[in-house]
Amino acid sequence: MADAPPRPAPQPTALQLFLIFSRIGLTSFGGGLSGWLLREFVRDRAWIGEEEFLNGLSLSQALPGVNVTNMAIWIGHRLLGFRGAAAGVAGIVGPPAVLIVGISAVFAALSRYPATRWALDGAAAAAIGLSLSMGITTALRVPRRWLPLAIMAGTFVAIGPLHQPLVYVVLGVGLGSIALEALRLRRA
Repeated sequence: MADAPPRPAPQPTALQLFLIFSRIGLTSFGGGLSGWLLREFVRDRAWIGEEEFLNGLSLSQALPGVNVTNMAIWIGHRLLGFRGAAAGVAGIVGPPAVLIVGISAVFAALSRYPATRWALDGAAAAAIGLSLSMGITTALRVPRRWLPLAIMAGTFVAIGPLHQPLVYVVLGVGLGSIALEALRLRRA
């Protein structure tokens, strides 16, 4: 008996997208949101494939603005068009903005206690772990050819140890990568 083809995941509603992005925005402190997005939309719900997600993440990081907001717009638009993009940006920005105003008032009142610093250090450690997870996932998807690996390493060295301006590195390396890949595809 032949296996039945996998059923496509049901399409989300705009309200579901708003609630998911709100939950992610409200429960993520200090960064690492792309890891949450990967888990939520690719691994848990299978609404987007991993390669497609990573392509959207690359595009979101290359565009101006806040990466996670760009990603919410991209994911929302990918799933539901304009309604999804509006739900995504409203969910990732609106509720967390209201919450952060309240939290900042509480932290200002508690800043003289050492436990406040410990809480912030713990949140930062968790955010670093999520970002590292996302970086490893992305690095594992880089084609195992010498040129993409060299571009990835060169970008890391230029931004990290050499402290070159991010925008110039992204523009230069991004345009160079696109040109080289177009040339490679033309020859293939």
